[in-house]
Amino acid sequence: MTPLVLIPGMMCDARLFGPQINGLSHRWPILHAPINDHDTVDALAEDVLRWAPDRFALGGLSMGGIVAMEVLRQAPDRVERLALLDTNPKAEADEIKVRREPQIARVEGGELRTIMRDEMKPNYLSDGPNRGAILDLCMAMAEALGPEVFVRQSRALQSRPDQQDTLRAFTGPALVLCGKDDALCPVHRHELMHDLLPNSTLEVIDGAGHLPTLEQPEITNAALIRWLEA
Repeated sequence: MTPLVLIPGMMCDARLFGPQINGLSHRWPILHAPINDHDTVDALAEDVLRWAPDRFALGGLSMGGIVAMEVLRQAPDRVERLALLDTNPKAEADEIKVRREPQIARVEGGELRTIMRDEMKPNYLSDGPNRGAILDLCMAMAEALGPEVFVRQSRALQSRPDQQDTLRAFTGPALVLCGKDDALCPVHRHELMHDLLPNSTLEVIDGAGHLPTLEQPEITNAALIRWLEA
């Protein structure tokens, strides 16, 4: 079976994909790709490619999807199929670049928990019975990674390239998936990626926001299985 490399979002670790690892790893080897050590997207992608198998299926959520697109740009011959979850193919807008600066300053001053609690976590999820537990998990992942990772990842997002041409050129099986209530990466961004990718399927998940892997894991797993079997 083709190995599946999964790249998590900003301030997340393998626990973001816990239900997918549990639900799919009996059929596909699953590798988790941390993106913690550099402050540019191209360097993060180079890290993934250094240890990834020669050929692999590639999935990424949010910032993980941004890094996945750069992996694809650098080594299109190594990516057999692509899954982009709750992400954005465009370069960062100037107003968001500017908005990150006070966040970075406050995190460097010791306010990581406050920034995550007040400015980031409220935007993540749809209302649902597991919202509180998922938000607690998000906080635990962020605190485990720490402020230096927050700063590096913020800098990487600020300088990320536009990847629309990268997606146009990819002809392998592609899945574009998002939560219907995603406020960070709205549905229209995923419709754009679906239009750019010539061999793609679009899945919009009801009852999910930015983290459908945790909010609606069974529906997300079913979509991933269809993509992996395509």
